[in-house]
Amino acid sequence: MFYTFIKHLVSGILFLINGKPDVHNQQRLPAGSYVLVAPHRTWLDPVLYALAAYPKRFSFMAKKELFKNRFFKWLITKLNAFPVDRENPGPSAIKTPVKILKQGELSTIIFPSGTRHSQELKNGAFVIAKLANVPIIPAVYQGPLSFKALFSRKKIHINFGEPIKVDRKLKLNDQNLANLEQTLNAAFSNLDNEINPEFKYIDVSKK
Repeated sequence: MFYTFIKHLVSGILFLINGKPDVHNQQRLPAGSYVLVAPHRTWLDPVLYALAAYPKRFSFMAKKELFKNRFFKWLITKLNAFPVDRENPGPSAIKTPVKILKQGELSTIIFPSGTRHSQELKNGAFVIAKLANVPIIPAVYQGPLSFKALFSRKKIHINFGEPIKVDRKLKLNDQNLANLEQTLNAAFSNLDNEINPEFKYIDVSKK
């Protein structure tokens, strides 16, 4: 399968450049489908989360502009990506991942901050998890924040958290969404502390 081939290819290249990543608490991942939710800290972390959770396979939201190039469209489609209009997301941004998750073969990765430099959580991950009736798995990445930094051999760490269930009967009003965001933020902090209690994310783009 193409996905598996690319997984082994990228894992091999990453091992040559940076060594074997440290994956923490993989046993927390459920057998079925789920929504993996993480703070977006580097352009590389979607790939690293997918590698760390293998053999689970993932679908990905990708901005629609990436589908304009015929070859790149073919490549990312083979890797289970689907287009999203970031300016005007529309119903498909919710319906597509929900449909994929209900089929039970793929999980999906969502960065609720939208971009890797924003700390504001959005609500899409909670809506998708509720409608698909799957848990949210919080995860964090610590390690190099640029491609160049990978060659420093600074260790890559991925940590998976306990599942967070969004009750299907729960109304996603402002208060309940705020509670879910608080739970998710607390999970991110705990996961960072499990790896390194002194960790602080530094946005390299602002240096």
